[in-house]
Amino acid sequence: MALVPYAETAEMGLQRFHKPLATFSFANHTIQIRQDWKQLGVAAVVWDAAVVLATYLEMGTVKLRGCSAVELGAGTGLVGIVAALLGAHVTITDRKVAFEFLKSNVQANLPPHIQPKAVVKELTWGQNLGSFSPGEFDLILGADIIYLEETFTDLLQTLEHLCSNHSVVLLACRIGYERDYNFLAMLERQFTVNKVHYDSEKDVHIYKAQRRCLREDL
Repeated sequence: MALVPYAETAEMGLQRFHKPLATFSFANHTIQIRQDWKQLGVAAVVWDAAVVLATYLEMGTVKLRGCSAVELGAGTGLVGIVAALLGAHVTITDRKVAFEFLKSNVQANLPPHIQPKAVVKELTWGQNLGSFSPGEFDLILGADIIYLEETFTDLLQTLEHLCSNHSVVLLACRIGYERDYNFLAMLERQFTVNKVHYDSEKDVHIYKAQRRCLREDL
């Protein structure tokens, strides 16, 4: 049974997660994301934070063309798909349980000439980091990935491994629980963190983080 953050009957809004397809328009493309709430729960539906982060990328605030990006806890892959459509070379990651589902969504939504720019890889935070070079990515993306407190240490270890001193981390999330503030406090010990966007309609914040240089800590 899939792990879910709250009961599926808790909100009427959750009915949209039971739809087999969620359709979006980004980067002059229609994207159709297959959803499978019953089988995979949170990993297989499009959360608001992913939509807000994809919209933010489309605004052009972040240079994507030619950059090396990775999406963590990608779930359906929407953010990574949009980043690839906007010109980034993207590694789209999630745990083994969601891997085939993620891969099918990525392949279904990227034109053949863009597919080589997107690689789907298995990644469990804090574990198989050896298959990624330290500081490999210019941009690290995450949408709604900070809801389980027991994963925070592994997530931070993963961010530390993937980031160079020049990497930018963009995290989209809702902030409403003590655990959310706890994670931001943990993140700020190792990274300089700034809020760069807020979607008031969806109540989603986007935070930009960059690794603290040694000189800052002296």
